[in-house]
Amino acid sequence: MSTMKNEYIEKIYAGWLAKIIGIRLGAPIEGWTYDKIQRVYGELRRYPLDYRDFAADDDSNGPVFFLRALEDSGQGKDLSAQAVGETLLNYAPYEHGFFWWGGYGISTEHTAYLNLRNGIPAPQSGSVELNGATVAEQIGGQIFIDTWGLVCPGNPDLAARLAEKAASVTHGGNGIYGGIFIAAAIALAFEEKSIEAIISKGLAYLPADCEYRRVAEAVRDFHKKHPDNWRDCYRYIFENFGYDKYPGNCHIIPNSAVMILSLLYGKGDFSETLHICNMCGWDTDCNVGNVATIMGVLVGLEGIDHDTWRLPINDFYICSSVMGSMNILDIPGSALYMAKQAWDLAGEAYPPEWKEILSQANLRDSCHFEFPGSTHAIRVRSSSGGRTFVSELRNSTEEARSGKASLRVHARPVMAGERVYVYKKTYYTSQDFHDSRYDPSFSPILYPGQTIGGSVFIPPDGQPCHGFMYARDASTGNIIEGEKVHLEKGIWYDLCCTIPFIEGGLIDEAGWAFETELGWSGDLACLVDQLVFSGEPQYSMSFSPSSLDVWSGRKKEIMQCTRLKGLFYIEGEEAHLSSADFAEVYTGHHDWTDYTAEFCLRPLFGEEHSVNVRVQGAIRSYALGFDEGGKFCLYKNEDGYRLLEEKPFAWELGKTYTIKVECQGKVIKAWVDGKECINYTDQDKPYLRGALGFSNRNGSRTAFTKLSLRGLP
Repeated sequence: MSTMKNEYIEKIYAGWLAKIIGIRLGAPIEGWTYDKIQRVYGELRRYPLDYRDFAADDDSNGPVFFLRALEDSGQGKDLSAQAVGETLLNYAPYEHGFFWWGGYGISTEHTAYLNLRNGIPAPQSGSVELNGATVAEQIGGQIFIDTWGLVCPGNPDLAARLAEKAASVTHGGNGIYGGIFIAAAIALAFEEKSIEAIISKGLAYLPADCEYRRVAEAVRDFHKKHPDNWRDCYRYIFENFGYDKYPGNCHIIPNSAVMILSLLYGKGDFSETLHICNMCGWDTDCNVGNVATIMGVLVGLEGIDHDTWRLPINDFYICSSVMGSMNILDIPGSALYMAKQAWDLAGEAYPPEWKEILSQANLRDSCHFEFPGSTHAIRVRSSSGGRTFVSELRNSTEEARSGKASLRVHARPVMAGERVYVYKKTYYTSQDFHDSRYDPSFSPILYPGQTIGGSVFIPPDGQPCHGFMYARDASTGNIIEGEKVHLEKGIWYDLCCTIPFIEGGLIDEAGWAFETELGWSGDLACLVDQLVFSGEPQYSMSFSPSSLDVWSGRKKEIMQCTRLKGLFYIEGEEAHLSSADFAEVYTGHHDWTDYTAEFCLRPLFGEEHSVNVRVQGAIRSYALGFDEGGKFCLYKNEDGYRLLEEKPFAWELGKTYTIKVECQGKVIKAWVDGKECINYTDQDKPYLRGALGFSNRNGSRTAFTKLSLRGLP
């Protein structure tokens, strides 16, 4: 008998959408007190800051990437804490970005990360026994936990069990209990109709005598006696369970107390619950994010006001993992990934109406618009940038190429001969963001050689026009055009554009383009659907001073690259990488399968200089390169490099070499300046997909001048 309901998929989307809403609502006032918020904003019922684009946040980084432990480990319901710990090591950059790196013994996550790095396994890595309660019981145990509830809809037992494993990687004691409660509450919200029942049943998963439950019950008791004024309850919490009563940075208990307060006094209303939680201050983005996820699942999409909360976000968010192509995300794509994990955990077949979408290989990069109100972060711009131009995007069920929904585009006024671009951003730079919080960096999600596919329909209120799929090369601003088609009313057209090889090309947007016919101007109205990127990449990348993307005086990144560790900078026409112990940098797409890659490098100092292929993160890849003693070696990174094969090669410092690597299935071949050095078949859990990278170890310095890649069909 099936335990999974079709409506769970939409509720997963509502929950994750709400999480991003809560983070964005609380982020600008994180750490503020109630009094300061009241003094500056009065009653804060909307986003306090109009971001150009909202930068990465630890509250979304953790839930998205820790969840990947399910896929990466294959352990399913038997997921271990150590598997989640390895996931943390794999996706978090070394002591920058992702979350707060406040120092060992100060930042809970930093402490646990270094424990894991030094061989201390989870759950000991986050335990009270090792780190002490002051460190172990900070707030992170619950702020990174939402996704474990979202992948266990209606199953709080499993949600609590998985959350306990995940939270124990970085936290202990009440830090774990908070994670269990939040995950169980989210899972319960799929079926329960009462917030009081969700709280009561969620708390039942915690020990009766723990501080987390004791304080939550105290807040519940206060609410029963004083149900009308949440500010009285806040003062009660401030005086009895405030920050001054608990040690360390951002203790979990004061924040959990105001979360319980807001859930109770919000009386089931999404906006009011978020408003109350945010007004209470303290760790606002964390608290409101957790509360919003519970409420989003409980009230569903219909309970989340579109204009106030959804419109400014436009389904968009980013992350700051070490894998750059994984950092460009949209909310529907992530929700579908979670839904896929949920159904796989339950061991049930995907619902027929969602099966095709959930089975897509590029699930998180494609756009389908099946969720009510969803936009997949699609944007609109005009080719005439110097005049007033108004555009509107609206999810529509009037027509669909597949499924039940599409995206309606309305742009005005459109002049004769003008182009309107309806597109998805496929790469971002510092210029796109309001700030550099949590240090994001990116690799594109679309490359030369690949094909863009999409469908378009002119509705009865639209005008015939010309349409085509396109991509933009950010390095030149050139538009790559697909076949131009005359679009008549009432017909779905399937369009495509294959991007040719472009030397040094960088694709930063792709989608539909529309041109009005000669002599006609007015409004453009159309429906678009099924934006998909496919095919094999063929591109090259070189380095120059223009490759540097300056975010701030502290953060300067080489475009298209994400750095795990080490010093990585531009000198002339080269990118230089140096290390004290090890240095690694990644580029390309995490989902590439078979390909041939060529790297030009020049060893400058030290004994170990490598390139990486099939990069799946910081602890999973292959490295090929020069080693001490005149050798060329193939290593496999399995949370530590293991030698697979070596050949004599008399390499020299200061000399430029071309390393060519072919990855096809389990076979890895490598040539240096045309001479074959490696031909190895990995029969031991081979890595069959992944990006590219540069690396060196043990105090080495290497210069890289160019790389190129050609995907193999």
